[in-house]
Amino acid sequence: MTSIGGAEMVDWNLAVATATRLVRPGPEISREEARAVVAELRRHAKASEEHVRSFTRMIPEGHEPEDTPVLVVDRAGWIRANVAGFRELLRPLLGKMQDRRGGGPGGAVLGAVGGKVTGVELGMLLSFLASRVLGQYETFAPATRELPASANGGGRLLLVAPNIVHVERELGVDPHDFRLWVALHEETHRTQFTGVPWLRDHLQGEIQSFLDETDVDPMTVVERLREAAQSFSGGSRPEGEQGDDGDDGGRSLVEIVQTPAQREILGRLTAVMSLLEGHADFVMDGVGPDVVTSVAEIREKFQQRRARGASRLDLALRKLLGLDAKLRQYRDGEKFVRAVVDEVGMDGFNRVWTSPNTLPTKAEIAAPADWVARVHRRTDS
Repeated sequence: MTSIGGAEMVDWNLAVATATRLVRPGPEISREEARAVVAELRRHAKASEEHVRSFTRMIPEGHEPEDTPVLVVDRAGWIRANVAGFRELLRPLLGKMQDRRGGGPGGAVLGAVGGKVTGVELGMLLSFLASRVLGQYETFAPATRELPASANGGGRLLLVAPNIVHVERELGVDPHDFRLWVALHEETHRTQFTGVPWLRDHLQGEIQSFLDETDVDPMTVVERLREAAQSFSGGSRPEGEQGDDGDDGGRSLVEIVQTPAQREILGRLTAVMSLLEGHADFVMDGVGPDVVTSVAEIREKFQQRRARGASRLDLALRKLLGLDAKLRQYRDGEKFVRAVVDEVGMDGFNRVWTSPNTLPTKAEIAAPADWVARVHRRTDS
């Protein structure tokens, strides 16, 4: 995303058009069955609210959480929602890059051409992701008629119906159980953001700090992208760089296109995302045995699917885009949450939501006892 050159240099409509044209079609399903799937997902989302709140105890009794809408969408709907979110989140960076590019010779022409190129690139990326995401709590896109939000401008819960049907068929699991299991995971994310009022602003602030550190000089960005491509493809490296026995060749594009300050911010963001994803996995497995009969079978098959990827191309793209890091977030975050809950109970774990200062660091995600010692010794003293 650091290659975007300015507000007029991103053809957002072209990004949507490209992604919706390239995204793979969903599973074959009759209109009647599709309506039944949508209705069931909405019921499961509603039922999951009470299950998640009771299990997590994040929202005190007598307090009504922020009411955010549940939207059951197709792949094109997910694409449109995420383009709207990207556009809002990247607005400050795009303005800065537009100012830098617009002042140079041929800036207007470069902007027009760059907008088309970037729109196509973003569309290609989203077309890949749109067939894989089961659900998402989208919090950055502004409220519109197509993307309603809560009264105070919060987010919305997206459930991607064709992807859920595709995966339940691929795994050969009970579809009703699987749909509820997915709803429990995504409802946990909604509870995280509605039950922790400062979380959205904190995440947005960290992301904006990351973007503020982005080099806006086009040649610098091109050079970093060249290094990323060489590292990924195994091509020649400049003299002095590590080879196969070092770890530079194994980094993703996301990791390489960074300044030192960005790496520090990314460490904090990685810790937060590991916490959120791991917590959601922990909750859906904790609630599961009481409400999802086949939860053990679903978890085992789903973990195998996560680990193996769909194909060699899928594995390559996951590595390039840094999606393998997201898989580690699920695993490492869930281990952190489980260890802390085992040590200090659910209420003790919930101190993590007190403020940004009580969030775990990246090191503490790997060492839960250090978080317990820091937070509980300080608050109990």
